[in-house]
Amino acid sequence: MPIIRTPQEFNEDELFVDLRAMFDYPLYLKCEGFNFAGSVKLKAALSMVDAAERDGRLNRDSILVESSSGNLGMALSMIASVRGYQFICVVDPRTNLSTRQLIETLGGKVHMITEPSPETGFLGARLDFVRELCASSPRYVWLNQHANPDNWRAHYRTTAPSIHRQFPDLDLLFIGAGTTGTLMGCARYFKEHRPDTRIVAVDSVGSVTFGGEPGPRMLPGLGAGVRPALLDESFVDDVVHVPELDTVRTCHRLARGGFLFGGSTGTVVSGAAAWLAEHRLGQDVVAVAVSPDLGDRYLDTIYQSAWVRDIYGADALDAVDRLTPPNAIATGVR
Repeated sequence: MPIIRTPQEFNEDELFVDLRAMFDYPLYLKCEGFNFAGSVKLKAALSMVDAAERDGRLNRDSILVESSSGNLGMALSMIASVRGYQFICVVDPRTNLSTRQLIETLGGKVHMITEPSPETGFLGARLDFVRELCASSPRYVWLNQHANPDNWRAHYRTTAPSIHRQFPDLDLLFIGAGTTGTLMGCARYFKEHRPDTRIVAVDSVGSVTFGGEPGPRMLPGLGAGVRPALLDESFVDDVVHVPELDTVRTCHRLARGGFLFGGSTGTVVSGAAAWLAEHRLGQDVVAVAVSPDLGDRYLDTIYQSAWVRDIYGADALDAVDRLTPPNAIATGVR
C-alpha cells in the first residue's frame, strides 16, 4: 500500500479494462481517472507546473490562470492548494457543475465565460479573457495547456511507456483529441519506439481540430473551436469523428456493464468501436484506447435521462444496446 503526503503523488497508471465481451471487438481501455484529480489531466498539470517552477515563472506571488473545460482546472486547483498558489480557472457553461464546485472547494476561483466568440466559439472567448488578464498584471501566470510542450511531454514520459510495457506488440492506439497533449505525447513515443503502431485520433463532430466544420458541442473535454497549437498531424495515421449522441449512448452502454466513465471516454470508445468495425482486422489485433476520466462528474448531464432527451431528442437513448455506434465518421485516413 502506498503512503503519500500530497494528493498528486498517487496515480494508478497500469489499469486496463478488457472491452471485448461488451463490444465484441478486441479493445483494451487504459483507465486514467484513478487519482485524486480524477483524470489524465493530473499528468499534464504536474508537468507544466513543475517546469514553470524550474524556469522561475512561478513564485509565491504568482496567480495561476488557465482556460479549461474542467479536468485540467480540477488538477491545477488541487496542485495550487498544496503548493500555495492562487488559481483562477476560466470555464464556459459546458463545464459540469460538480467540477466547478470541486475547483472552488479546493480554493480555486471559477470565472465563467457566458458568450462565445462568433469566430472561435467558447474556447476562443476563454483564451481571449486569459490573455487580457495576463496583460493586466505580471502576477498572472498562464501555463497554456493548448500550446505548452510540457503537456505532451508528460504523456511521452508516462502514459505511452505504461501502455508499451503492457502491450509490447500494440497494433492500434486510439486517443481522444482535446488540447492534443495526450495524443501528441503518445504518438511521438510510439513513432520512436514502435513505429508499426497505428495512431488513431478520435475527435468530436463539430470540432475544428482536424479541419472539420465548426458546430455546436454540448459536452466538455474532446474537440476544440480553435486548432490546438500542439497538434502535428504527421504523427497521426487516422482520424475518427464521433457525434455527441454516440458518445452519450456509449457511456450508457458502458454503465450497463458496471463501468461509469466520462464523456471523453465515451467518445474514444465509440470511435474505436466504429473504426474496428469498419476495418475488420480480426480478433487477434491488439488495440488500446485511452480513457481520460470517470463518470461521476457527468451525473447531471450524460447520465441524466431528462437532460439527454432534452438536448438530443426523445429517442436519444433507444439505441443504447447497439454494439457499434452507427454514425462515427472515419476521416483523414492515410
